Amino acid sequence: MDVKKLFVVIIGGLLNAIGMNLFLIPANVYTSGFAGAAQLISKVVGDYTPYAISTGLLLFLFNIPVAILGWKKVGKSFTFYSFLSVVFMSLFLELIPVRSLSEDILLNAVFGGVIAAVGTGWTLKWGASTGGLDIIALVLSRVNDRSVGTYIFALNSIIILTAGYMYGWEKALYTLVTLYVTTRVIDAIHTRHQKLTALIITTKGEEMKQAIKSQMIRGITVIPAKGAFLNEDKDMLMIVITRYELFDLKRIIKEVDPKAFTNIMQTTEVVGFFRKE
Repeated sequence: MDVKKLFVVIIGGLLNAIGMNLFLIPANVYTSGFAGAAQLISKVVGDYTPYAISTGLLLFLFNIPVAILGWKKVGKSFTFYSFLSVVFMSLFLELIPVRSLSEDILLNAVFGGVIAAVGTGWTLKWGASTGGLDIIALVLSRVNDRSVGTYIFALNSIIILTAGYMYGWEKALYTLVTLYVTTRVIDAIHTRHQKLTALIITTKGEEMKQAIKSQMIRGITVIPAKGAFLNEDKDMLMIVITRYELFDLKRIIKEVDPKAFTNIMQTTEVVGFFRKE
């Protein structure tokens, strides 16, 4: 187990729980994804039935079948750390008391969104996710090659419309503020692009190619290159990846050739074969 990644996952879960329990939940403003769905269902059950079920427990239960799906379809390491993120987030949601630090709903919406987004963005940057919708969207996007963002937008729209219908459209509008802030912060910390192209210029082309192929199962194009300054023969490796594979690619490059020059660019569209499974 990667101790650094585990630490990041724990801190990410803590920040998400702080953002929800101290800002969003007291203000009835909803976050995105499965956490927002769990938050909304917990509120509805508490208000309209004699029963109560916590957001943390719901979040954990929602993610059990998702973890099984992700283990089979997305990747064992990514799913393992993503599920750990959910476990710690659920635990912190149970341990941290729900109380308001401010009566201003806009401040709650903004600060709750920022704090939760820092936790999510940091977790993504280290090769995991906060589980739930990320994994489902990844699996669905591989089936029909639509962007992950399409599915995330669909679920978030359901959360916003339901919250607006049941608790007033003002709450829905503040939820939109939270979602916007969250998206912008995550994009700043990680990347907003779903597919990326990496150009790796290295003197260890064969070793780099074998390491990437064995650990990522991605197609690689090798192009002969020559350094203009030292007139040194090199290889340029071109590979297209998803945003969730960026951490692993960086790790491989650092292990094989720390001196390699890597340019990572947005990929708008892939025409031709791109591995979805």
